Amino acid sequence: MESYDSFISIHLEIAKLAGELTMVEDNAKLRQAVKVYKALGEPTRLKIAMLLTEERNLCCSDIMSKLESVAGSTLSHHLKQLTDSGLLDLRKDGTYIYYSVNHEMAQKYAPYLLE
Repeated sequence: MESYDSFISIHLEIAKLAGELTMVEDNAKLRQAVKVYKALGEPTRLKIAMLLTEERNLCCSDIMSKLESVAGSTLSHHLKQLTDSGLLDLRKDGTYIYYSVNHEMAQKYAPYLLE
């Protein structure tokens, strides 16, 4: 009987740990969703994301010329927010940085960008 009680105790402990892991995974997904939605909640960042779904691999100066009304320092801030959220990927080529939409993240959190 003692081995059965030990088995039940171990099983309950494993179930408890699995539940905690699931909660941690859910919290990580929730934090990621908040990052993406916070980044897209600003109209200029949403415009940047929509632009980069239409045209891939644009550098900062290309994006700035297409948006027209955004200062360079402000654009850099917006691009950093979008990159930190995981929504944009970047590729460095010499002194230039080229941005494109991370399609996996967009599909998961903002599929309307890909329509």
